[in-house]
Amino acid sequence: MNKKAQTIKYILWDVFAALMAWAVFFIYRKLSIEHNRFDDVNQVFQDSNFWWGIVLIPIAWLCFYTMQGTYKDVFRKARLKELQMTFWASLIGVIIIFFALLLDDNIGSYRNYYVTFLMLFALHFALTYVGRLCITSRTAHLIHTRKIGYPTLLVGSGEKAYKTYLDLDSQAVYSGNLFVGFITINGRTDERLAEIMPHLGNTGDINGLIEKYHIEEVIFAIEDYDYNKINEIIRLLDCRDDVILKITPNLRDIVYGSVKLNSIFHSPLITINTRPMEEWQYSVKRLMDIVLSLLAMIILSPVFLVTAIIVKCTSPGPIFYAQERIGYRGKPFKMHKFRSMYVDAEAAGPALSSDDDPRVTPFGRIMRKFRLDEIPQFYNVLKGTMSLVGPRPERQYFIDKIVERAPEYLLLQKVKPGITSWGQVKYGYAENVDEMIERLRYDLLYLENMSIATDIKILLYTVLIIFQGRGK
Repeated sequence: MNKKAQTIKYILWDVFAALMAWAVFFIYRKLSIEHNRFDDVNQVFQDSNFWWGIVLIPIAWLCFYTMQGTYKDVFRKARLKELQMTFWASLIGVIIIFFALLLDDNIGSYRNYYVTFLMLFALHFALTYVGRLCITSRTAHLIHTRKIGYPTLLVGSGEKAYKTYLDLDSQAVYSGNLFVGFITINGRTDERLAEIMPHLGNTGDINGLIEKYHIEEVIFAIEDYDYNKINEIIRLLDCRDDVILKITPNLRDIVYGSVKLNSIFHSPLITINTRPMEEWQYSVKRLMDIVLSLLAMIILSPVFLVTAIIVKCTSPGPIFYAQERIGYRGKPFKMHKFRSMYVDAEAAGPALSSDDDPRVTPFGRIMRKFRLDEIPQFYNVLKGTMSLVGPRPERQYFIDKIVERAPEYLLLQKVKPGITSWGQVKYGYAENVDEMIERLRYDLLYLENMSIATDIKILLYTVLIIFQGRGK
């Protein structure tokens, strides 16, 4: 399936719908309501506001739709949900356009305001949804007739896996699962299943298989006595938000977090929600990251300059320190800080800092107390490798030690790491692996309650800690 081409279809139609709705609305408004100023269409076309709207309004709609998550899963759209999302997006967008561009126009009575508002809303909603409905219906037809589908990996090799496959494959209306193969969890394989699809390995190969076959769905069909192993696999995959995880209903007691039950005709499956927030909240979170980071870099530029000078003058070595950390989906990145330690401080190997750490420079202690050493991380936020709020990133060396005792740490990799975190606010910096594990529970709590409101609360607490000099 060509996701890019499908996305372009929706974008092109949304642009066309926005253009047509604005053009028809503007012409009607000028000729019917402001007819004393405009005699024919040619005069309307000479109005610069018409052409500014033609250029800017479709762009604004596309930005709004992107923030809403309209173009996220273009092959999994449901027509009823699409109707609901289009209705609310059109209503909110038209309200913004009305108050931003049209409210101060002199068009006579209040009745004219109501008429123009309702007309723009009806035009935009109807044009947008009709096109989307056609594209979505065509896609659904291709899926139901097995012409396109989602590459799917079946986890399980026994009787339950075989029956799950038969139920999904014999549906009256095909759900789109194209099985590329199955993996075993206990070494035993049902011969009937092996005749239907290839055996691709065991659970240790699952991440490699997802990358190799571009897997979009993983379906667990495991016998009841394998709960612990299933929980371990789900915990491993839960850091991936690009793969949909589904399990058979009687395994729901091993899944923590939010789940949604989807009845797929003869084979009802539970879909595990791996996204802590709605798509629009991710968009708002990213917008907050960009705006607040730019403001911070501008406002703190004098502090940035003075700190850089003092670092250079008080200890030999570079001003900045870049260290590899592990971020979103386990990908490494370079995190930047003002250097607060002496050069070659970790010549003997990786080590965490403590209150009386001799490797920290005198000015480094002051920087850490007021979090001045973290100012360069706003650059990481602008690049997109970090967020303002999120679990603090760690080095692979310490992650390996944490995972040995607390494998749920890998769940933190389902979101971007942050400059500050709930664990940082409630617990502070960790001086050893035991304290890192203790702080983990606060970060997991943040993950379960992740929202824009929570981020704002954490940012306010962080600012309070900085001004009180309670960092370490």
